Amino acid sequence: MSVTYGTGEKDDPWLLRTPPLTSEFQAWRDEANDPPALVVQVGKTRLSYRLSGIEDCAEMLRAHGDWMPLGNADEGKPVKPDTVEAWARADANPVGGYYGLRKGYRGRFANYVTPVMELLGLVELEHGARNNRVRAKA
Repeated sequence: MSVTYGTGEKDDPWLLRTPPLTSEFQAWRDEANDPPALVVQVGKTRLSYRLSGIEDCAEMLRAHGDWMPLGNADEGKPVKPDTVEAWARADANPVGGYYGLRKGYRGRFANYVTPVMELLGLVELEHGARNNRVRAKA
């Protein structure tokens, strides 16, 4: 698993690792944000995603029923179809576009949100060096 410690609150964030386990980041829930957010701190860079993305992605993966590639990509970079990252930007997802909240930093949903989902027991996440996949837990 990719978690070290924390409760997911701003004053006690989760300390997580990206899917390949190569980089650490902190994450916490900010339910007072409008809309409620999952905040991710990577070094000096702060990203945020709609908190609803956690459950929305879990529901999508349950419906998908099998492993799905992550497809990590920065905002503005092309994404491979049929990946978590493509879903997190698609007009057809529950929010009608990006789950990322900070313009210019709305990508990498699959890289930072799926470790939180794994921690919460919603998904199984691969931790290879490349081309990781995720699937909903039964």
